[in-house]
Amino acid sequence: MIPKKNSLRHPLITVLIASVLLTLDAAAARAADLVQLYQQALANDATYAVARDALAASQQKTTQGRAGLLPPLQASGQNTRNTGRQLTSFDALYGFPPGTSPGEFVESDSQYHLNTYTVSLTQPLYNWASWQQYQQSKLFQAAAEADFAQAQEDLITRVAQAYFDVLTAQDNLSVTRSQKSATTEQLASAKRNHEIGTQTITDADEAQAAFDQVVAQEFAAINDLGNKRAALRAIIGGKAPELAPLRPGVTVSAPEPDAIEPWVDAAETQNYAVVGAELGLEVAKRQIQVDRAGHMPTAALTASKTHNYQTGYGTNNSNAIGVSWSVPLFSGFAVTSKVRESIALESRARNELEAARRNAALSATEAFLGVNSGLAQVRALEAAEVSSRTALKSNKLGYQVGVRINIDVLNAQKLLYATQKDLSKARYDTIMNGLRLKAAAGTLRPTDLGPINALLAH
Repeated sequence: MIPKKNSLRHPLITVLIASVLLTLDAAAARAADLVQLYQQALANDATYAVARDALAASQQKTTQGRAGLLPPLQASGQNTRNTGRQLTSFDALYGFPPGTSPGEFVESDSQYHLNTYTVSLTQPLYNWASWQQYQQSKLFQAAAEADFAQAQEDLITRVAQAYFDVLTAQDNLSVTRSQKSATTEQLASAKRNHEIGTQTITDADEAQAAFDQVVAQEFAAINDLGNKRAALRAIIGGKAPELAPLRPGVTVSAPEPDAIEPWVDAAETQNYAVVGAELGLEVAKRQIQVDRAGHMPTAALTASKTHNYQTGYGTNNSNAIGVSWSVPLFSGFAVTSKVRESIALESRARNELEAARRNAALSATEAFLGVNSGLAQVRALEAAEVSSRTALKSNKLGYQVGVRINIDVLNAQKLLYATQKDLSKARYDTIMNGLRLKAAAGTLRPTDLGPINALLAH
């Protein structure tokens, strides 16, 4: 009989296993921060992946545009064997050989071998359309790089917004539950006082109404938190983990420089939407030249080598080199029409650039004002929170001694919790406006998440 192993005989192994399990539990319980979620979104966000693939595809544009300036080299040929039976009329071709009659056909075998190939090269000497298309291809690639840079900025702001949306929803739920707990206490107190005759039924009814309202708010807060977590999950491509909250009493920094003009100037020149629109205008200008090339001549250097062998004829090799040219004379007004179209599209691109500059300036202005007003709002709400706590404490004391009624306490509680929700939301909005300000100026980078991450309670 095999004896059973007793784990108690190996205390060291038991301790090690317990230590590993505790480490795993601690790691699982550790909240994720903003930088971690951004790294996860880089690997899993579908929108960002689309932009990355578009950039990879656009990187081939320059090679394709250059191909129109390089000499195409091609080879062609055939190698065939032909066999068959041939009928010959001797009276028509050869007269009347012995043993034949007039009009008689003589059948004979017919076969031959044909082997031929040609190698040719054509080097463009002058082709204005191909040159402009090559210049366009470089602009297309640069525009794709600008689009990708904008997608990178967009990912940063989307991750941060989703992160703080979850924190906002969590704060709302937490505050609502705290309000529910406090309202429950007030409801119980009002009922007890009514039963012993020290208060009227009105206080109990008011407390019950406040309790019912906060219960409804709790259900709404739970639903909102679920929606915000789902939005975050769509970006990071997995289950939304527990998030590290802001540390209590954190101070959000003012923008540097603390003046609106440099930010607006940067937005009008560095914003990636503006850069993309500028490149789009250059592409439209080049397209006018491409279409006008329809009126221009083309010239190319041509060279070829041909080998031809056929049974009965022998081998024939030939080499050729020269210049070919073409001059368009009339195309049914198609070229003129295309030029007019491209001129109109160039005008549209110019207006799109102006619109992009104005939108970038507006975004920078709104974000800058949002940061500064947010900082002022945070300071005001911090003072309001202190005042609301004092007011609630005073109302509770007044309620106990009979100089305040239940509705006064409920209103003071409601004001305090509303102030707390507004304060946390103001902090989040101020941080987000700081990120949007840098995005509008075209200077937002992943490293900008570091200072925000330092404000979180890891």
